[in-house]
Amino acid sequence: MKTLLRSLAGVLALLAVPAPAQVPTARPQPADLDGTAAQLCARAHLRQAETSEDDAARPAAAAPRHRRLMDRYDVTYYKLDISLDNTSRAVEGTVTLRARAGAQGLDSLAFELYPTYTIEAVDIDGAPSPGLRRAAGDVSAAVAGGVAPGALFTARIRYRGTAPNGGNAAIGNALDTRFVSAYGVNVTWSLSEPYHAYEWWPCKQVLTDKADSTDVWVTTATSNKVGSNGVLAAVTPVAGGRVRYEWKSRHPIAYYLVSVAVGPYLEYVNYATPAEGPRIPIVNYVYNQAALNTFRAEIDRTPGFIEYFSKVAGLYPFANEKYGHCMAPMGGGMEHQTMTTQDGFTFTLTAHELFHQWFGDNVTCGAWEDIWLNEGFASYGEYLALSQLSSATAARQWLHQAHLAAMNRYNRTTGQWEPMPGGSLRVSDTTSVSRIFNSNLTYKKGAAVVHMLRYLLQDDAKFFRALQTYQRTYAGRTARTRDLQQVMEQEAGRSLQYFFDQWFRGEGYPTFAVRWNQTGGTLYLQATETVSMPTVTPFFDTDVDYRLQFTDGSTRTVRLRQSQPVTGLALPETRPISSIQVDPDQWILNNPAGTVTRDASLVLSAGRAARAAVVAVYPTPCREQLHLRDFPARTAQAEVLDATGRVVLRQRVQEPAPSLNTTNLPAGLYLLRLVAPTGNVSQARFVRE
Repeated sequence: MKTLLRSLAGVLALLAVPAPAQVPTARPQPADLDGTAAQLCARAHLRQAETSEDDAARPAAAAPRHRRLMDRYDVTYYKLDISLDNTSRAVEGTVTLRARAGAQGLDSLAFELYPTYTIEAVDIDGAPSPGLRRAAGDVSAAVAGGVAPGALFTARIRYRGTAPNGGNAAIGNALDTRFVSAYGVNVTWSLSEPYHAYEWWPCKQVLTDKADSTDVWVTTATSNKVGSNGVLAAVTPVAGGRVRYEWKSRHPIAYYLVSVAVGPYLEYVNYATPAEGPRIPIVNYVYNQAALNTFRAEIDRTPGFIEYFSKVAGLYPFANEKYGHCMAPMGGGMEHQTMTTQDGFTFTLTAHELFHQWFGDNVTCGAWEDIWLNEGFASYGEYLALSQLSSATAARQWLHQAHLAAMNRYNRTTGQWEPMPGGSLRVSDTTSVSRIFNSNLTYKKGAAVVHMLRYLLQDDAKFFRALQTYQRTYAGRTARTRDLQQVMEQEAGRSLQYFFDQWFRGEGYPTFAVRWNQTGGTLYLQATETVSMPTVTPFFDTDVDYRLQFTDGSTRTVRLRQSQPVTGLALPETRPISSIQVDPDQWILNNPAGTVTRDASLVLSAGRAARAAVVAVYPTPCREQLHLRDFPARTAQAEVLDATGRVVLRQRVQEPAPSLNTTNLPAGLYLLRLVAPTGNVSQARFVRE
């Protein structure tokens, strides 16, 4: 992740170094395939948080009451007009906020600014505020005369101070400065995600309130260049021998994606030409010529990435402005809109931060509990780029490492990887930066879930059409997991509630123990699924591929629905089978320690599994009693699972009148599982009203 046109034809063309005619052949290094990009993206956010033993106690900036006050207006525009240097965290200047009041109107303007800053003045529509109230980072400025409901207003906030650093900052330094000894330069840069833009400029930190447009003006020494969002409208000399870089963007932007990077940069421009799109300048601010010599081959992959991602996810969302990079020693990358900040360039890091321009920037997660919509897709962008622009072997290695990371965690005490049986993709504690940017869950499990959605659709045309639909539908806006679910359901033509209950809200992963036998021209196969977190997600309903290896060297792949813990099939197959491989193409997040055994006694048990019927239930919806028709056994243990996969009811049912007492169940959709003494499992879905 983390992650300009007097016109550009004029300002940039004068400085552009011609780009190579072709993207260099991709040769990612082994370390580039082992999850490094996601770890660097996460590390960029966590670097200073790791120095605290209790980063979970660091709250989101705004108190709930203050958040409600900020919800009383909708931001349409920000203008930052500030002074910065490449050797200091000192900031001073004016931020202009243009917004529309909500139905209640405004008697005060609520915003956020780190408490150590001095607020020199606030005026609303030209009238000075009669008074300020500050509580930590929460600021309320009284509005003389108020703002009428629905009215547009403009506020200007003049401030100065020094951005916090180290343990005083929320996640480290939202504005940082550092000397890069390898290249002999000093740079200052921003990284505001998840909610720390207020550490360097006054703003409203609400994900769902994107500004429609921005201007970022930064005055600095003439020896510096300043990178930011959008297009460079002008570079204007100002008093004192300084210069002002005037950047503008006319695309919606989340507060945490507004960025600055200041340093004595060398500018290097190359271009992407996506199909059915304009020629897109890629503006790279690198430390110096030595840095360009080191990274040029990697930087020159960017045009090919943009062209490929535009093909699969829709045209680069900011094609009428630019893409670019600013170098900064941040320990990773951050996907600042139209101008990513990175400390270096590798195949997967560059691909990851670029794919964020679609997933995270154009469409932003609407709540931090859904951060996987940003990071899971950006991580999957690494896999897509490797598949298309590197090799199948590299992509396979990346996917293998992603699955291992999603099921394991690193023990810092022992220095060893150990099993991680649980962990939900949904972030329940959004005050914890380390949980939001957990590379195992948010990044790697997120990518695995995207991959499983692709497998579920069984059609790449549908999968990539879904990505493009998601981008078009929520362009410039925010989305939640349920929004992605609806888009995927449109392509699947059915409800995917079970999938998201299992993989987004649930925890853990399945392990498959497979027994098989071949006799009389028939393959008998029985798969038993166990799970790593049975108390949370007792079962994963999923398709599974099985690759049959024949003695003549040929293969056949069959797909079996694992719709119950024990599933079997009898398949006509006369060619002698030598072995069977489960999930050979790594579509499913499952424990690779599962077993495959040939069992000569399997014929009867597989037959029983194949004949196990889905039980019929009535009435549905039900109230006090759910009756079972065609009961598959004289007695069985009944388990009822709710929509999150939790077992909410257990009862024993038996002939002659098998029924279930559902009096204590809340209204909703449930799954009924019946386990007979023989081990056979039947199931049914029902609704309790």
